[in-house]
Amino acid sequence: PDARAAGPSGSAAPAPDRAELEARSAALQTVAEHVWVTEAPGFALARQSVGVLGDDGFGSAYTAPDGGRIQLSVERRPHAAADCTDAAGPATTCERDGEQWYRASESGHAYAREQDGLVVTLSGTRQEVNRETLRAAALAAHRADDRELDEVLPPLGGSSGQQPVERGDLPPVGDGAPNNDVGASG
Repeated sequence: PDARAAGPSGSAAPAPDRAELEARSAALQTVAEHVWVTEAPGFALARQSVGVLGDDGFGSAYTAPDGGRIQLSVERRPHAAADCTDAAGPATTCERDGEQWYRASESGHAYAREQDGLVVTLSGTRQEVNRETLRAAALAAHRADDRELDEVLPPLGGSSGQQPVERGDLPPVGDGAPNNDVGASG
């Protein structure tokens, strides 16, 4: 697995073709402007997590070797403050922290900010990521440049989502329900 975090690239390689990046974004059912990246010490982008969120938003996860995870989401929504006022469930903390909103419950916490009609949220469980690391990731979050888009977006014509996974538990005849017969191990 690639353990590099997506971040500003110092490579001298030429920037990828913008039309190809737009096509790769469209294949993911989002737009390039909604693809954001971040950096956090000890966390790396889990490339298989990259995908559309809602109609044309973007989501990804950054993972740590110890199992920690930071979820990054970008959605076209009116206000980050709504995360505090419209939250499902009781919040133990909901406060302004610079240009962002910090919301915490007993088990999870998140930073959210508004930018150009989007709400960018970085979240995680309190057991997997501390507030300082989450805040640093939220502050480092930015719209991906062309090199970062090239790193983050799946290639065109890739196998991701193109072919169904071959399953061994589906019968060749009938309604296609999984075969749950008890065998030697069950």
